[in-house]
Amino acid sequence: MRFILRRLGFFAVTLWAAVSLNFLIPRLMPGSPAQALRAQYPHLGPQSVKALTTLLGGASNEGLLGQYFDYWHRVVTLNFGISITTSFGTPVSTMVENALPWTLGLVGVTTVLAFVLGTLIGLVSGWRRGSWLDSALPPIFVITSALPYFWVALLLTYLFSSRLGWLPYQNAYSFLTDSPGLNWHYAMDVLRHAVLPGSTILITSIGGWILTMRNNVVTVMVDDYVRTARAKGLRPWRVVWNYAGKNAILPNLTGFAMSIGFVVSGAIVVEYVFNYPGVGSLLLRAVNGLDYPLMQALFLLITMAVLLSVLAADIATAIVDPRTREGH
Repeated sequence: MRFILRRLGFFAVTLWAAVSLNFLIPRLMPGSPAQALRAQYPHLGPQSVKALTTLLGGASNEGLLGQYFDYWHRVVTLNFGISITTSFGTPVSTMVENALPWTLGLVGVTTVLAFVLGTLIGLVSGWRRGSWLDSALPPIFVITSALPYFWVALLLTYLFSSRLGWLPYQNAYSFLTDSPGLNWHYAMDVLRHAVLPGSTILITSIGGWILTMRNNVVTVMVDDYVRTARAKGLRPWRVVWNYAGKNAILPNLTGFAMSIGFVVSGAIVVEYVFNYPGVGSLLLRAVNGLDYPLMQALFLLITMAVLLSVLAADIATAIVDPRTREGH
């Protein structure tokens, strides 16, 4: 219980610091919402721009401290106002709700798939150290993980869309032929549009999990409890899963939790290249347009997701391995 309370206290302090930085960083950026509004709507007069800027969360006569407390009130009530530039007049909550499912479906599923496949391959590779599998797969996927997102995305687009014409290269579905709905044709169309961006994320992320898990297994293999299990004559698969794998995967849990937390931010480069309507592309447009309300809502969403994921990973690790609770 003391361990969980300490973690909750750390979570609360970190959340306060993150929300405060979330308030300050957009206001320290060059430019202002007023400049963005004048550029997009040149017919607006100075008084109109000032009123809209105050309404949408920009600089006001309250001063920085007053804006800070007003921002905390917005955070507590989940009221982030309306968008300034990205979709003028649309509530920020509506925009996030529309973009989040696409990112969770694409980046979330791909991240989990990369972790599961990478962990399994790394486990077998570490257990069969020196085999053909250990000699071939880890180096290949480590090299692919070092490739830039945009380069892999452009390569896949060129091969499977431009040259072969097998897969679409942009958007989440065919806007001209499909309308969103619960039907087989729409689901398959969404899946086809997700293949190229999903493959890009998978190719560039799986290598890290393979290498980390392999190294963990190689380290665990020399421990006494693994040697004892093998000396008892237990079946190899049981030694792998119940002894080596269970302990080797523990260091990966925190990394996986952070990856899951960052899922909500989307793979910004991938979503931008494929024009995918997720949170990543929405965040990029918000930053370019100095859309304070939308930026702050997205940054807060990302922060909360990462903190909750890390907290869940800490608790899960403490449950699986009670030794981590010692000294807390």
